Amino acid sequence: MNQTIRQLLDTADLLLTDTGKPATSTAATASRCRGAAFALRVALESAVADRLTAHRAPRAIREGTQRAAFLWLRGCAEAGAARRAKAVWSQLCLGCHYHQYEIGPTEDQVRAWHTEVAALVALLAL
Repeated sequence: MNQTIRQLLDTADLLLTDTGKPATSTAATASRCRGAAFALRVALESAVADRLTAHRAPRAIREGTQRAAFLWLRGCAEAGAARRAKAVWSQLCLGCHYHQYEIGPTEDQVRAWHTEVAALVALLAL
């Protein structure tokens, strides 16, 4: 795992850490959760890019869309790991986007995503 990925995982962890102070607002908590989701998504995308680079994927795949990267990942990693990575990435994308009619991801959701992303980063680093 490269240093950037470790820092992104740590950032997500810090955003989810309870400071001991009462939350000033629900909006602040929702913003922290969305920020953690962004950090986790970028960490996963970086781990996928590292795996593709290690397997000499074409530059167009590595620097193209994430959809293409996840399709190519199927040939570079175990099928289960590639499937899990695509699934959690899709969930993180939904959690990162703001919609007026949605509350956003909960702390429990983001913690579950953090656990899954950390496990996938370790699997993809092998």
